Amino acid sequence: MVGVLQRGDYKTANFQNIDVLGELTALCESAGGMVVDRLIQRVHTIHPGTYIGSGKAQELAEKVRQKDAQVVIFDNDLSPGQIRELEKIVAVKVLDRSELILDIFATRAQTKQAKLQVELAQLEYTYPRLTRMWGHLDTLAGAGGGTAAGAVGAIGTRGTGEKQLEIDRRLVSRRITELKREIAAIDKRKMREIEARSSFFKICLVGYTNAGKSTLMNALTSAGVYVQDQLFATLDTRTRKWQPQAGIEVLLSDTVGFVSKLPHHLVASFKATLEETVNADLLLHVVDVSSPEVYEQIKSVYTVLRELGCEKKDTLVLLNKSDNVSRMGAFEAVQTVYPDAISISAKTGLNLDMLAERIAERVRGGYVRIRVTSSAGEGKLHSFLRTVGRDLNEEYIDSSLTIEATIGKNQLSQLKRLAPEDIEYL
Repeated sequence: MVGVLQRGDYKTANFQNIDVLGELTALCESAGGMVVDRLIQRVHTIHPGTYIGSGKAQELAEKVRQKDAQVVIFDNDLSPGQIRELEKIVAVKVLDRSELILDIFATRAQTKQAKLQVELAQLEYTYPRLTRMWGHLDTLAGAGGGTAAGAVGAIGTRGTGEKQLEIDRRLVSRRITELKREIAAIDKRKMREIEARSSFFKICLVGYTNAGKSTLMNALTSAGVYVQDQLFATLDTRTRKWQPQAGIEVLLSDTVGFVSKLPHHLVASFKATLEETVNADLLLHVVDVSSPEVYEQIKSVYTVLRELGCEKKDTLVLLNKSDNVSRMGAFEAVQTVYPDAISISAKTGLNLDMLAERIAERVRGGYVRIRVTSSAGEGKLHSFLRTVGRDLNEEYIDSSLTIEATIGKNQLSQLKRLAPEDIEYL
């Protein structure tokens, strides 16, 4: 693995004692690889040909030979030309960070939507790189009757010929168009589902990948979400109903995890999946407080939220895995930075009751005293008030029932749908 740091990056890394290749190591292991060596270079400017310069490239080639490595992975995005030149020198396959993440997403995708989204991201990443990717791009198609290239063309298509590059570009462009059309149709259905939930208070779990979001989702809702100690274990959004307290029902959604420098093609392709985040009333930011890179992970999450336009959305920070923190001083430091955060353990259930109580307070949004008079047969309305109301006072007069109750302000919208003209505020 290779990490290239420019001056501002390595000053920050040294100051904060950051393992600059820690995340790339985890990504590599999630993809099924085993890291045999690491190389970090500090540079003032990026070399246009090999990214790291010819001398460092030769040093890298020697490490590859010594360790019998099969793949070199850069923690940076490389141009097709740089990959080609590096592969000539090191004599093994060279991957950059975005390509590795795309590969992981491709292996994790389970649903049709996720598979289409990943394929679209891969093609959009590949399309501008076609020029320098293949060795056959100078082959001419339709150029002559007897040649292998000419055999590609049919009658009436032979002429000066067409470069294979143009054929590849046209095929990729056509497939991108098809994928966008299919994804758009799925997106429309998904948006209708989201709009249909407008009457519910919507909560979305966000956080760095492998922070414990799916474990928390299962602990709160018994959703049965796949859980594994690896990055990007789940790519699909799951939404379940959750009752944090009696009389309060919310929708809780789990989203794909974030990492730093998430390829923008993936953010764009998974935009509909991340719409749950955009439309949420409250974000639960799940933080792995046991990680030595906790601050960098938090920063990565807020960077992606900013890309989605959600950085100012109401957010509650959850310091997960607080039962697994070996450095109490570091734990207390995080609590000092986020004083309103709740320390929890999704695995053991620590403080999940406190989380439920805090959520219930957010849903209610304060209290209001109301009086509702309705026919004695309005069972649904009466059941709602008896469930969510406090300090109830009921009085029957002939065939009518008057109920006085204290309810949460955020529950007024539900009440208005049941009794649009019969609410009196006290």
